[in-house]
Amino acid sequence: MTAQAPLQTPRQIWIGLLARAKPQRLAELFPDLPPHELLRAPEIGAVMVRGRIGGSGQPFNLGEMTVTRCALRLASGAVGHGHVQGRDKDHARRAAVLDALMQGDQADALRASVLEVLQAEETARRATRAAKAAATRVEFFTMVRGEDQ
Repeated sequence: MTAQAPLQTPRQIWIGLLARAKPQRLAELFPDLPPHELLRAPEIGAVMVRGRIGGSGQPFNLGEMTVTRCALRLASGAVGHGHVQGRDKDHARRAAVLDALMQGDQADALRASVLEVLQAEETARRATRAAKAAATRVEFFTMVRGEDQ
């Protein structure tokens, strides 16, 4: 997986990656959920999104965003949490199961078969988007006129 912000723990990195993953792709990579007990069934709600003026100015409330959250416990006792944008309850449950499994002895196998694949796909999507944006970039320059000297 690629380097992230230095203040993020490995768990924060994989929870974020699972939340940003396309739900259908996550289901393809991890189709079968192990038995689990729901601590908090997937539920839909809203969170306030905050922004900053100029990236470093005063924070302000930008608006609300729909999210779905889920908390569960595996038979091993590991507890997993999933928070995803939108109303996809299956996505939140799958993310929570993977979070719980990543805390156990299956972490290395899941990292290789699911997380690294999702990370590579996300990196490719970002590179494609950046390339499209770069293609429309306009560079301005100023020519010096003779009388300005």
